[in-house]
Amino acid sequence: MAENLVDILADLKEKEALVIVKERLESGEDPMNILTDSRKALEIVGNRFADGTYFIPDLVYSGEILKAISDLVKPKMNQDADVKRQGKVIIGTVAGDIHDIGKDIVVFMLDVNGFEVYDLGVDVPIEKFVDKIKETGAKVVGLSGFLTLAYESMKDTVKAIKGAGMNDVKIMIGGGQITEEIMKYTGADAYGKDAMTGVALAKKWLS
Repeated sequence: MAENLVDILADLKEKEALVIVKERLESGEDPMNILTDSRKALEIVGNRFADGTYFIPDLVYSGEILKAISDLVKPKMNQDADVKRQGKVIIGTVAGDIHDIGKDIVVFMLDVNGFEVYDLGVDVPIEKFVDKIKETGAKVVGLSGFLTLAYESMKDTVKAIKGAGMNDVKIMIGGGQITEEIMKYTGADAYGKDAMTGVALAKKWLS
């Protein structure tokens, strides 16, 4: 059944995917398993986009399917978790990039893990990150980017945040082909290979 959901979601079959999710939730399965499968499927979608099999509309559609799955899974998770807000996190896809699948998974995972999340959306101008930090007092910022052109935007955004004197703000980056090298290039404090790494970093920094 697990592989089934991964394949069907990767093939962008929304109706079939939602039927499987409902069945698995009704059978009492841990919602985390469904999210793990969703993440695996979206990695396949990302690879298909990278190799030219899928295009931007396919990415957008996969994000919409993920939101529908999230709407089914989220209530099941919140029943179990006595959520105490652990701190504020700002997250957004940097200027020039409209990719939101990875960001949406991170936002979702931070939310169900008790963080107060400010999702700025996609193609976010540098000033918007800086203004939101001033407005909320958040100490953790997540910069998401899927395309290689996002690296410059990430670097400029990190520079602007530090330049505004916010040296106590921790910045994590993630998405696409992010590596240790890219992290050093952008000046970020850490990078996350997946959503759970993002959650772990936020917990560490805000504890």
